[in-house]
Amino acid sequence: MELSISGHGFSPPISKIRVFSLPISHLPRNLLPTSRFFPTLTPPIRSLPFPPSAAAAEKSPPSIEQPGGKMVVELVGAFNDLTVRMKSAISGGSSRLLFTTLKLSIPILQSLPLSPDGRAPLSRALSVAFILADLQMDAEVISAGILREVLQAGAITMYEVKNQIGTGTAHLLHENLRMRKVPSKVEVLDDESAAALRKFCLTYYEIRAVILELALKLDIMRHLDYLPKYNQQILALEVLKIYAPLAHAVGTGTLSLELEDLSFRYLFPYSYLCVDSWLRSHETGSSKPLIDTYKEEIFQFLKNDPFLSDMVDDISIKGRYKSRFSTMKKLLKDGRKPEEVNDILGLRIILNPRPGDDAKERGDKACYRTRELIQSLWKEIPHRAKDYIARPKPNGYRSLHMAVDVSDDDRTRPLMEIQIRTTEMDTMADGGTASHSSYKGGLTDPEEAKRLKAIMLAAVELAALRLGDLPSSDHVGGIKADRRDRVFHLLDKNGDGRISIEELKEVMEELGAEGEDAKELMQLVDANSDGSLSSEEFDWFQRQVDFMRNLEDRDDQYGNMLDEKLQMTNSSGLMQVNYEEFSCGAGSEVGRR
Repeated sequence: MELSISGHGFSPPISKIRVFSLPISHLPRNLLPTSRFFPTLTPPIRSLPFPPSAAAAEKSPPSIEQPGGKMVVELVGAFNDLTVRMKSAISGGSSRLLFTTLKLSIPILQSLPLSPDGRAPLSRALSVAFILADLQMDAEVISAGILREVLQAGAITMYEVKNQIGTGTAHLLHENLRMRKVPSKVEVLDDESAAALRKFCLTYYEIRAVILELALKLDIMRHLDYLPKYNQQILALEVLKIYAPLAHAVGTGTLSLELEDLSFRYLFPYSYLCVDSWLRSHETGSSKPLIDTYKEEIFQFLKNDPFLSDMVDDISIKGRYKSRFSTMKKLLKDGRKPEEVNDILGLRIILNPRPGDDAKERGDKACYRTRELIQSLWKEIPHRAKDYIARPKPNGYRSLHMAVDVSDDDRTRPLMEIQIRTTEMDTMADGGTASHSSYKGGLTDPEEAKRLKAIMLAAVELAALRLGDLPSSDHVGGIKADRRDRVFHLLDKNGDGRISIEELKEVMEELGAEGEDAKELMQLVDANSDGSLSSEEFDWFQRQVDFMRNLEDRDDQYGNMLDEKLQMTNSSGLMQVNYEEFSCGAGSEVGRR
């Protein structure tokens, strides 16, 4: 039998492929959908990893059965997932902190019973860590996010965290635990008391501990269905009044928007369904989301322009959908008509100008060239255009804003907003929104906003000093390492360029497993049977782990998409019935309550 890999130009015999084997409990729950049946779902999954040598290919692949090997698989996969999300350079101190935290946490979390929401504790801890990594938080905050689940289960003490992980992580956990009772400090959660609580949090708790709490709240809100409705609504109200505005205040706008939408969904489910269904009717095309269609169309259009290609070496396009909560406020509070809600779809185009002394001037020209190209692609709405490059905002914000009509012959669509900026402008925009963010978070004093930002930067710099991190450093133990080599160098403790069986036994024992379990993993990965692992052999092992985790992630993604699509018909029908009830008058409303 042969395995045919489309697009790679070869069909190697299946007997020649040595595939990493795991117990059935670690395999994806179903097969990956192929483009034959799902033409719009063609994920960029990395090619199936092949063994590093022909000799290894002839071996019969052993299955990882012992706990030590399984925990090493989890350790390598979790560490790589985290560091990939952390886009900035990660030096040795941060790498060691995360690695040590995972080694301590994984065996404890795997031994704990399922959480009340039905998830494994390790899954919950990593979910919080991934949120923090996506926010580009430092290693101390991410470490605290992982250990919070361990500490809450009573499986470790604060003293042990301080001794085994570090003072900085222990301090963050202590600060975060102090925040648990913040909502109980007031008897009635009205606007005035909520504003007072937000200011209290920003005054008396370290900002990074506040962000950790926001990540924890977001993870809880994403998995709230297990609670009784009353508890769901109490928590949703606290999040909407306290934590979502706090997320604005500390500059984590993406968290704030999701917290608002989730709170809206649980507090006012019928209203949320109305807004969500209306927005979906404008967001979805015939086969896939409109934002994806427009992103692909404009990317190819810009990429093919020779003048723009001479000015930039990279183009990235980010898309966003309209917040459900924000839409509700515009329709009800602001009194807008549906056709006046124009920012349902939005794109941000980020251009990286080619390096050189005139890079800034070249970047400005690239932005204007991009605007010209978009004007030739879609009809621009002149009165919605703003040039913040020629006339920057007082806080230094620079960008081009425009709105275009993307309607076609078949259907009229709301306007799409587009922002065009360079990577430098984008970085400045993230830093320059402190005043606006703090205003939304309940801080109206610009000096207070500056103080908040200064404290945040100081905390990050202090963490970097504790960890011995330098911004431009990417070294582990004095050896230059890319992201894929980092785990190898952390396991190669004597720095001889190979992982010995003794070093593998040591990490097994640190994970709480028998050192003898190392023999099984060594047999699996040691391609030339010399009793140690080279960087090439270990890299093959990492790619096998990444491949399996990628399949599991895709399975979850496809499951959610299929669940949504299969329920869409029923949801549409429900909406139609509800609208009919709604139009019947107050009696129906009372009955529905």
